[in-house]
Amino acid sequence: MTWALRDKYAIAGIGNTDYTKNSGRTVRSLASEACLRAIADAGLEVDDVDGIVSFNFNDSAPAIGVASEIGVPAAGYAVDYLAGGNGANLITLAATAAIEAGLAKTVVCYRAMNGRSGFRLGGGRDMSAYGITQWTAPFGWITYPQAMAMWARRHIVQYGTTPEQFAEIAMTCRENAMLNERAMQRGPMTLDDYMHSKPIVDPFRKFDICLESDGACAVVITSAERAKDMPQKPVYIMGGAYGGGPTQGDDFFDAIRWPDHAHNAFKYLGDDLWKSAGITPKDVDVAQIYDCFTYSVLMALEGLGFCEEGEGGPFVMDGRIRRDGELPINTAGGLLSEAYIHGFNHVLEAVEQLRGHSGERQIKDAKICLTTAGAMTCASAMILRN
Repeated sequence: MTWALRDKYAIAGIGNTDYTKNSGRTVRSLASEACLRAIADAGLEVDDVDGIVSFNFNDSAPAIGVASEIGVPAAGYAVDYLAGGNGANLITLAATAAIEAGLAKTVVCYRAMNGRSGFRLGGGRDMSAYGITQWTAPFGWITYPQAMAMWARRHIVQYGTTPEQFAEIAMTCRENAMLNERAMQRGPMTLDDYMHSKPIVDPFRKFDICLESDGACAVVITSAERAKDMPQKPVYIMGGAYGGGPTQGDDFFDAIRWPDHAHNAFKYLGDDLWKSAGITPKDVDVAQIYDCFTYSVLMALEGLGFCEEGEGGPFVMDGRIRRDGELPINTAGGLLSEAYIHGFNHVLEAVEQLRGHSGERQIKDAKICLTTAGAMTCASAMILRN
């Protein structure tokens, strides 16, 4: 089913904490700071908020706890999604649905985590011999890098994808991060740096894998009509899609039964996404593509129709995805070099680009931005415009 609320709702405020390796704070404190900043950015008071929604992986502060801490008087819509990286656009789309249904008028969406100093994403997996783990752990399919390396290897086997093509994604993100004061990694990266970075799990090197970060991000969602009267330029939600293909498995880590590991969930989202917004990939000016690993960028580009299946590697070469290229991506540095706030920082960068507030990394005349989230059997995507 296609999302059908085109341009009826807008992101009116954004906020974030610093991104660090050791925040020294509780996750709820991080979440509250980001939410309060987003509310202030929208020119609102906490009393104006009546909904709050987040997603977590057993590593965050509950929505109702954050609502209580910041003083929301009546959070009639307070929801937590148990979701992985696929949740970053899902919660914003869910907020629009809640407002459309009359459950709230102004919703704050956030993601907060001590993903480096606290609960490490993928940590704490139960290795007992039941469920999907009994089939994966004996073969070393335990952590996310180990699991997703298998997807990347399949893409290499099937299409001849090269290390230089993965490197182009990593170097592009780092080049963008060098212009972003909030990015955690701002040192230059050359092809030689990439090639000599530490091997982690074949075919991934250190620079193929996203950062581990402490921090939080938040946005305020309200109706397009209300947003027009707020101080910031509204960023309208043109369209969106969420879901995946067949045999998604028993849990977020299960990809054993996925039919073709050279493609992920984006192969199944494209038609609904573009129909919801009434545009095509050629209309996108800038894209924030979920880059938990370099390979996941290739799969999103192919799955959403920016290039043919198997041609993601050649597509990213020759400067095509750089700031002055055909499709600038991950302009804040992405999850590879800015921070890993489970993909929600991509939404904030999309808003800043469409407001024209991205400083040196601003894409000239950016009017439409794609954001994606997820890298395995389930994913989400959203199209924003100014």
